[in-house]
Amino acid sequence: MVFKKLMQAVGVGGPEVETVLHNPHTTPGGVVTGEITVQGGKHDSEILGVNLALKTRVEIESGDNEYKTDMEYAKLPVAGRFTLAEGARHTIAFQLPIPWEAPLTHLYGHPLHGTTVGVATELEVARAIDATDLDPVAVHPLPAQERLLAAFANLGFQFRHADCEKGRIWGVHQELPFYQEIEFHPPAQYARGISQLEVTFVSYPQSMEVVLELDKRGGLFTEGHDAFSRFTVDYATADHTDWETQLDGFLQQAGRRRGLF
Repeated sequence: MVFKKLMQAVGVGGPEVETVLHNPHTTPGGVVTGEITVQGGKHDSEILGVNLALKTRVEIESGDNEYKTDMEYAKLPVAGRFTLAEGARHTIAFQLPIPWEAPLTHLYGHPLHGTTVGVATELEVARAIDATDLDPVAVHPLPAQERLLAAFANLGFQFRHADCEKGRIWGVHQELPFYQEIEFHPPAQYARGISQLEVTFVSYPQSMEVVLELDKRGGLFTEGHDAFSRFTVDYATADHTDWETQLDGFLQQAGRRRGLF
């Protein structure tokens, strides 16, 4: 077993921690299970608590500047106070719920290099908290998300980039303080009016909101701007919809409202 040393808060010779995920692959609204093993150090330790923290790399705008940070957006206490004897082992089983709005880390079966989701194990000792490195979690699309992503591919859109941005989308109920944008290059039939398409999924237990943002190409005397479209997808009926036709209609309507086409 490879233990991660936690020496910043507890000092040299303090306890060490290993977290093992039974299966790191999941979907929004799923559950990740695993075990945490706390290995005693060279002396008895009073452990005040053990927590799991779910984190994602998020882009934050501050004035004219932008920076990225690992934002914590879910925490699960998995153990309360206990005494860890010198050299002893303490094992904790856990079930970590994944929020419905968790960003996707995989698309079309491949990792999204612009998005990361990870679990950090936090050990509370003597009013200090020390955390391990992130254990990566792979969040795959829900069936309804997969169907829409396939429809975009069938329409000719090509994946470009994905990232998470701090903030809230107007008119959409969000539990998390950030949202994911999945960017696509447009096919030829849209390219004269759209420079890129950004897709955001905000998922709930029975349905999800889909937000489309169209970046307009700026002309010689006109400045490019964005057009928006938003619609709700019911999971129960997602497989019975011709999404290629529906999405083309949404894009055409949004484009006509803003004069893109």
